[in-house]
Amino acid sequence: MRHAYVRRLGGAAAIAVAAGLLAAPPASADGGLRVTGTTASPQPRVSVGVRTDACDEDATPGWIGQTGDGPVLNATVASDTSGALSARFAVWDRTTGSDTAVFSGVTTADFAGRARITVPGLVDGHSYTWQVRALQGHHVSAPAPDCHFRLDTTRPSVTVSSPEFPASGKATKYAGQVGSFTFTGADAAPAGGEASKVACYVYSFQMLGVSDGSCTGWNTVPAGPDGTATVQLKALNWGTNILNVQAIDTAGNASWSTSYTFYAPSDPNPPSTLGDVDGDGTADILLPDAQGNLQYISVNAPGTTPNWTVPARYAPNQERSWTPLQIAHRGWQQGDHAPSSDDLFIHEPGGGALNLYRNFDYGGLQGSMTTARRSTSCQDSTGAPATCPADYASDWSKVDQLVAFGPVSGGSNPSLITLEGGNLWLHSGGNFSYGWQKVRKLTTAGDWNGYDLVAPGPDAAGNLALWARERATGDLHAYPVPKKADGTYDFTALADPKANVVASGFTVDAYPTLGSSGDADGDGKPDLWAVTADRHLVTYSGWSDRNDLGALR
Repeated sequence: MRHAYVRRLGGAAAIAVAAGLLAAPPASADGGLRVTGTTASPQPRVSVGVRTDACDEDATPGWIGQTGDGPVLNATVASDTSGALSARFAVWDRTTGSDTAVFSGVTTADFAGRARITVPGLVDGHSYTWQVRALQGHHVSAPAPDCHFRLDTTRPSVTVSSPEFPASGKATKYAGQVGSFTFTGADAAPAGGEASKVACYVYSFQMLGVSDGSCTGWNTVPAGPDGTATVQLKALNWGTNILNVQAIDTAGNASWSTSYTFYAPSDPNPPSTLGDVDGDGTADILLPDAQGNLQYISVNAPGTTPNWTVPARYAPNQERSWTPLQIAHRGWQQGDHAPSSDDLFIHEPGGGALNLYRNFDYGGLQGSMTTARRSTSCQDSTGAPATCPADYASDWSKVDQLVAFGPVSGGSNPSLITLEGGNLWLHSGGNFSYGWQKVRKLTTAGDWNGYDLVAPGPDAAGNLALWARERATGDLHAYPVPKKADGTYDFTALADPKANVVASGFTVDAYPTLGSSGDADGDGKPDLWAVTADRHLVTYSGWSDRNDLGALR
């Protein structure tokens, strides 16, 4: 390589002589004319996340991809004397080894000494060296160190396969279940040249936008040494599913999007579990990760690895983060819903709207949000129609907390308990999409503001309960809401929030978050879970026998 470098200096000198540039005065008389910086645009890429202009003889040259008119070379030139500055660029083809520059051009620098020039006509798959000198009047600087890059302007290609969900033939898994999808890319080298090879794949069950050539998105997977990658994805819909995939090569070129179409049959015996969001028959704990994505962790999982993660960009708020949102789930609208997975109620604190996600895609949350309408139909303590109390708000903006309580109206239909103005309100017995649910004011003393609500769901006998952590003391209260002989529920235990202390030590500082996803250990009784101050997920049998599952993501 050193030999080639010496020959390029000779080639550069020949060009300079032809242009009458080597008659420059010695360095002491040229006013400090110099080149202070050289870069190519886009900056050449060696691998994912690694870029270099390779301005020395030992660095591995990076790749530049499709750029339209050609790569742009940049330099900053300077002089200790006043006067207009220019820069002369020269480019050599290292693949052919010729001493003759394949490009030479001069461009005027701006007021800050910045000069740039576009280099057209370079050959796909070839490797190049470039050099720049500063010009001022009849003076020419010494050349800047050689820089190097390789060029790949050919799009890669990609094919997709799945043993569980083949493009043709019978699937071996059902909608809502996870299958393996293998992406196989090709990045053909042109005759006499090289290719940068596939670096990663971008995939989505939605349409892919225009690629920026990066491999850092949430829906990217790196290519392995053999150029393939395998991902585990859930078939989100019964029937036809379309997975869109692009290959990205090291140079940043994106393949045309490949649409892999497959059929996912419905499960003839689908699981039906309250608290289950992803359709696997096990209730889920929903928690944001450190990046604001929403994690689904099975309630009986041995650790904190999520079995599904919803990207933060799907969150229905301006921040595009699930972290600040109140999320409640337990039940789905019976007779108007498939699969049998929880709908999600999502509320932004202080917001007048309550988002309702009708969960038709096994927790994928890739469909459209609808709005849970605020009901205007109220009931008294006996369940008889009644005029709504004066402090009943017309929207959801007064909701401080909400929990998915359980099947008060029977079946799988969801119901909510909200904390508004220090009192508890029950919303149940109708389709929330239309505001057909009935509203009942459960308490009137206004003394619930100092409590964090937890809804554990039904026990094996169908009885319900409400749990609450008293923030001032860390005491845990459990208020029974037994099912009566006529099928209705007795809410009288909710009259006094200070009653029914069952455990202590659950301080806000130690456990910022408490929740329950129902019976996790199979003993017929609901169980508590908590998140510690250092973001460990802790589960309990009931509210005892603490089990630390480890750190959350």
